[in-house]
Amino acid sequence: MTAFAPDSIVLNRKLPLWYQVSQSLRASILGRTPDAPLRLPTEEQLALHYGVSVLTMRQALKELEDEGLISRHRRRGTFIEPSAERGAPVRLLGSVDAIVAQQSGMRTELLDQGSGPAPAEVAEYFPGLPAVASYHRLRSDEQTGEPTNHARNYVRPDVAERIDPADLERWPMTKVLRDVVRLNISRITDTVEARLADPETATLLQVPLLSPILHYTGVTYDEDGEVLDVARIHYRGDRFSFTVTLDAH
Repeated sequence: MTAFAPDSIVLNRKLPLWYQVSQSLRASILGRTPDAPLRLPTEEQLALHYGVSVLTMRQALKELEDEGLISRHRRRGTFIEPSAERGAPVRLLGSVDAIVAQQSGMRTELLDQGSGPAPAEVAEYFPGLPAVASYHRLRSDEQTGEPTNHARNYVRPDVAERIDPADLERWPMTKVLRDVVRLNISRITDTVEARLADPETATLLQVPLLSPILHYTGVTYDEDGEVLDVARIHYRGDRFSFTVTLDAH
């Protein structure tokens, strides 16, 4: 039987290895193609693939098992759950792979794209630029078709020239910037706040006007400290929760 082939990652030694591996594997699982194999490689093979110990790999797999994304069977192996829950809580720990995992595993529709002056709420991130590129996307649960969030990304024009809009219907912006455009991402700052659904959000997410939503702002920086992308995402309050884990080290 052919085994599922997860993506590779570059590990950050300042963050727990098991966490980075679990988030990378989670992103691969949620972003898999419909015909991808459900069987995972063995613990030893996965540990070799990620460059970690078997003990670390085992801890990462337990995280995904507890989440309901995989099931482990003695003598048979480890398998992706075909009906794995796609609306699991988002956990932010500063890893780029965590952000990719957060945004993977959903059906994405590019509603519109364009170029113009940066809106007031993001203008501070693009000083001196007369215009920025913008992309508006709607994400829905792959199984039920229920809308879960809508996102607007604002990107520097020189970066936007290298983005194929079709890729934004396949992958999160973070993955496109890092793995397709091949930009070096140094950090992402995250802000989450509670808001009430405005008319546009209520319509797109199919929720009552003024119902609670989660508003996320993510600012992505390159290795020179320049802003690559500002993401503003509105999540349905009944489908997502955010847990922030602080690394004591």
